[in-house]
Amino acid sequence: MKLNIFCGMLAMAVSPVLFGAEPAIYSIKIVEFDVRMLVETRGPGRANILLDLSAAQLETYIPGGSFGSETNTFLVRGKGRTVVVDTGFGGAIFSSMKELGVKPEDVDTVLLTHMHGDHIGGMAKDGKALFPKAKVLLAGKERAYWVDQQGNAGAKAALAPYSGRVETFEPPALSAGGIEILPGIRAAAAYGHTPGHTAFLVRDGGKELVIWGDLMHVQDVQFPLPSVSVTYDTDPKTAAASREEYLSYAARNKVLIGGMHLRYPAVGSVVSEKAGYRFVTE
Repeated sequence: MKLNIFCGMLAMAVSPVLFGAEPAIYSIKIVEFDVRMLVETRGPGRANILLDLSAAQLETYIPGGSFGSETNTFLVRGKGRTVVVDTGFGGAIFSSMKELGVKPEDVDTVLLTHMHGDHIGGMAKDGKALFPKAKVLLAGKERAYWVDQQGNAGAKAALAPYSGRVETFEPPALSAGGIEILPGIRAAAAYGHTPGHTAFLVRDGGKELVIWGDLMHVQDVQFPLPSVSVTYDTDPKTAAASREEYLSYAARNKVLIGGMHLRYPAVGSVVSEKAGYRFVTE
C-alpha cells in the first residue's frame, strides 16, 4: 500500500506559527556550530495516531487526549557551512531564516531525515528549487523507497529541481558511530518511521546534538513509553526499537537531542526514569 507523503501533516490541526505569540526560534551552540530550531507549525495533536495505547495510559499521560504538537526544522551554521535539516511545509522556515539574516541562496546543503510532506514541502515550488545553490543529502534507501518503489509525485517534485545535486548515502547504525557526511555532522540509521529514516549528529569539541527527525510524535507518551509507535510509522516495531536505541544513547552519553515534532524548545537532554525516559529542557 502506498503511504501518503503528506501523512505527517495529519497529526495535528496545522496552522502557521505566530511569531508574536510563543517563541518560534530556539538557539543553541555546539562549540563552533550555531544551531537554530525553527518552528514551522504549532497546534493541537491527535491522540488517535498512537498505536496500542490503553485507556488508562491515555488518561495518565494525555488526559482527555489533548496535547500540543509542532513541526520543526533546523538551521545549522558552522565550519564554513550553512545547512538546513528538513524544510517543513515551506512556510515559516523562510520567515525565520529572513529574521536571522539568512537567504535561501546562502544554504549550501539540505539534509533530509526522510521524505514525508511536512519535511520536504519547502524544497521546491512551481518546479524551481527554493534553495537554489544547495545540494541535497539523504539516505539511498529513502530515495529508493519514495521515488523508485512508490513513484510518489511529491517526492519526485521535491528532488527534480536539484538534478545533479542530489547525493545519497547509506547511514550505518548509531552503535557504529554513523558516517561523516559534512565536517562535524554525521548521519546514522534511525529506521522504522520510514525505510531510510535518518538522524543527524552535530558534534564539536566534545558536545553533541542529535537531530532525530520523527523518532517521536507525542512526547508526553513516547518518552515514558518508548515502545508506543504511531500510525505514520512504516514499520512500528522497528520505529520503537530505533526510538529506544536513541533514547538510551542520549541518556547514557548525556548528549542533547532535537526533534521535528517535539514542543518548543524541542531541544533538551534525556534521563532514564522508571521503565522509560524523561525529557529535560532549559
